Amino acid sequence: MIPRGFRSFVSRIQANKLGVLFSLGRTYSIRQHLATMAVSNEQTTSPLLSFPSTKLLFHAAEHQQTYKSESTLVSVLPVAKLPEEDRTLYKGDATSLYVLITTSTIFHPQGGGQPSDVGTVALASSLETAIFNVDSARTSASNPGLVLHFGTFQGEAGASIESGSVLIQTVDEKTRHLYSRLHTAGHVLGTATRTLLEDKIEGFDELKASHFPDSAGCEFKGVIEGKWKSDIQQSVDDLVDKDAEVRIEWWTKSDFRERKLERLLPSDEVWHAIGIYVDQDGHDVPSEDVIDDEKTRIRVVNIVGSEVYPCGGTHVPTTKACGKVTVRKIGRQKGISRISYKVD
Repeated sequence: MIPRGFRSFVSRIQANKLGVLFSLGRTYSIRQHLATMAVSNEQTTSPLLSFPSTKLLFHAAEHQQTYKSESTLVSVLPVAKLPEEDRTLYKGDATSLYVLITTSTIFHPQGGGQPSDVGTVALASSLETAIFNVDSARTSASNPGLVLHFGTFQGEAGASIESGSVLIQTVDEKTRHLYSRLHTAGHVLGTATRTLLEDKIEGFDELKASHFPDSAGCEFKGVIEGKWKSDIQQSVDDLVDKDAEVRIEWWTKSDFRERKLERLLPSDEVWHAIGIYVDQDGHDVPSEDVIDDEKTRIRVVNIVGSEVYPCGGTHVPTTKACGKVTVRKIGRQKGISRISYKVD
């Protein structure tokens, strides 16, 4: 049986590689490998495959509260020039929009239940003047190694900037902080509900979650009746008040086994697709020609002393930093229960 947290991965990987790969913290090597596989299978001929993959700076633990970073411009493209599967990633009128592709990004693209960051991009040579407004960051559908920064230029000269230009990316701090609080709060709710009900609800398991401000909620297998709402709220409050540390870590298979968390291990096939060569803090280490799944790692969020989640999102440093987490309601349909929540 595929462990908790990976069911949504498996279901979505068949329909959309991009959302799935990102949701579990995919980075360069395997993304590029899968994109190359897609080409060999004649599934796509995207011109974006020629671009180097985007390094995801926000995946590192030290960048969870980093809102500004330097990067280098790879390319500027009008949205109209993108492959169709990438054009449709932007919901709205894209007539005057461009896409920036950079060597690295501090912008969290939409995925894994978390909304896209928004912000600005400036030339490093002119820090005070933003030249580009980032309305949405998305992982490319045609090349899952790329992050596409959708937005508009400020002034007519912006679109003429040259590849190789050094840029300063700035994420809107207030929005990112809200999304990080919501994401951590979702894991707090999942942890609290599992701790309380795992042995009380037949067939209980955690499924998928949304951490969007207007639709935040966690889904569970099993029928959770409304009578549990106050107990779940108390369990959530206790974990928030505990002020447990929230750590971003990268685990090997051995790390899961040593902690007796084999239930969280994905299948060998899934691990081979998402495991990468980094150290325990997510920093690159030399890769090997033949991938050794016992040496690669996947990204996890560790609510210390409580629960661990494979996750690619951004988070606050402690559970208390979520603020007030309120359980709104419990819905049930066809054996699946959804608990919605908000943060204040």
